[in-house]
Amino acid sequence: MQCARRRKYRTIIKPPCPKTSCSKKDEGHVVRFGKFPRIWDKARIQRYLCRFCKHTFSDSTGSADFRQHKPYFNIELIKWFASCGSQRRAAIHFGFNTKTPARKFVLLGKEAKRLNELHRKYFVENFERVSEMQFDEMESIEHTKLKPLSIPLVIDAETRRILGFEVCKMPSKGLLAHKSRKKYGFRADERNAAMRSLFEKVSPLISPTAKIVSDSCPRYAAHVRKHFPSAQYRQVISRAGCISGQGELKKIGRDPLFMLNHTAAMIRANVNRMFRRTWCTTKKAVSLSYHLEIYALYHNTVLIAA
Repeated sequence: MQCARRRKYRTIIKPPCPKTSCSKKDEGHVVRFGKFPRIWDKARIQRYLCRFCKHTFSDSTGSADFRQHKPYFNIELIKWFASCGSQRRAAIHFGFNTKTPARKFVLLGKEAKRLNELHRKYFVENFERVSEMQFDEMESIEHTKLKPLSIPLVIDAETRRILGFEVCKMPSKGLLAHKSRKKYGFRADERNAAMRSLFEKVSPLISPTAKIVSDSCPRYAAHVRKHFPSAQYRQVISRAGCISGQGELKKIGRDPLFMLNHTAAMIRANVNRMFRRTWCTTKKAVSLSYHLEIYALYHNTVLIAA
């Protein structure tokens, strides 16, 4: 009589149960529960069962492309959104339903934000701190010019790497201030809170004795003294912008903020909702934040690395 063959068990560690209400997170309560073919690449994905809470999950649960039918378009859409592309034109170009680019835009924006945070953490752990920093604020709109948005931006002056940014509300000014208050009421000024949040986020990346340059806005000095008291801070007088840089690059021979203004001009040129004259306007401030996260990821990993 032949001996029965001993069953060979795989040594791959089984993941814990992802259900938050499950109190048994150890591997012993999770068993393999068959496989299923993934739609877009026909790969056989392992499924699991938690014997304690009876919850089923798989190896793809919790991944960035979970439940996506066409994740192979994600890289192409990142390039598209960081290269003047709009959501409606993406639907035409790639042959999508018009809702698909809108949904993928939100998912890609959240994933780009996560990757940018990981990139900052990796930079802190493996590289020296930035010795030259430049910062300023860009302006955009939320649906109408009567509802402006401010975008504080911080870059590394040596490499043009985008270190961080924020998107916040600001009151309308100039000839539009009265019309804005009449139509939409009082609009809160969140610029100081956004600047504080931005400096708290990028302060681990900046050397305590770094050279910091900005324009002559009177609000900036107090924020720099609070977060970088030992830094060499210098404010320069802003000059008129030239048409070729869409108002960002300056009409002078040597611009002390050239690296920052050049990066801001690239944002104006490559993020379609940031064009000076465009009908691709931002309807929600969070959408502008997602778009800038996508561009910052592409800028730091592709454009300046090329």
